[in-house]
Amino acid sequence: MVVLHTQPSTSELKHKKNRRKLSKKPARTAPAEGAEDHDMNNDAPPASGEQPASAEEKKQEGWDEGDDEVMIDTDAAGAPTQSAAPAFPPLPASAQRSTLKSEIRRIPIPPHRMTPLKKDWVNIFSPLTEMLQLQVRMNVQRKCVEIRTSKHTKDIGAIQKGADFVKAYALGFDVNDSIALLRLDDLYLDSFEIKDVKTLHGDHLSRAIGRIAGQDGKTKFTIENASRTRIVLADTKIHILGSFQNIKIARDAIVSLILGSPPGKVYAGLRTVSARMRQRAL
Repeated sequence: MVVLHTQPSTSELKHKKNRRKLSKKPARTAPAEGAEDHDMNNDAPPASGEQPASAEEKKQEGWDEGDDEVMIDTDAAGAPTQSAAPAFPPLPASAQRSTLKSEIRRIPIPPHRMTPLKKDWVNIFSPLTEMLQLQVRMNVQRKCVEIRTSKHTKDIGAIQKGADFVKAYALGFDVNDSIALLRLDDLYLDSFEIKDVKTLHGDHLSRAIGRIAGQDGKTKFTIENASRTRIVLADTKIHILGSFQNIKIARDAIVSLILGSPPGKVYAGLRTVSARMRQRAL
């Protein structure tokens, strides 16, 4: 009786070995945090084609790590610390004396306003000297009014108020209206020209000025009373004296007249605005 021993093929054996190895291979556990880099640097064998690091390279790496630590330490040590509120030393006496130096303002006066200025000079310099404690003089040669502070001046903005007062008179406003600039703080001067609104020439410009003034100044007086402002028409220039909101109302009415709106339509708008102002006052 002949017995034949058959051997399995090599391919089958390989597959079986691989299966056994895969089944017997232990499951990998996640390394602890921070240990992965340590294992890679120390325990991992060098890859194929790579040589292990020499002693000099390791020393260089250790130097770099130490250098980084030193840099971090210096940065942390040099960080600015939060300080308390700043302490300012007292102002020296010399600086305090420098603030008492007198200031001078020169307000130019147009040639056609020099004669009225001479007539109303008593009414002009009296409020400046009595109310604001300023020193004033009229320079006829330079055609200007010079204002200077003195040791009696108490208000820091006195010289600015005085300059606005004289400038308002130079623009053509009455003395009694200009004095309001000294007594009230919320009054301003606004000036513009007709050509700023619309470019007009010849008769068209004359008719625009006539629409603003009205017959015997009726339209100008109506705008002044409705908006509680004062208006001066000096050729093509228009000057308005009043508070900020009132100046805006008067300016809008004048711009409408320049652009060609009939006076009746402007009057209706002014009535509406004046009624609103009365309601707000109540």
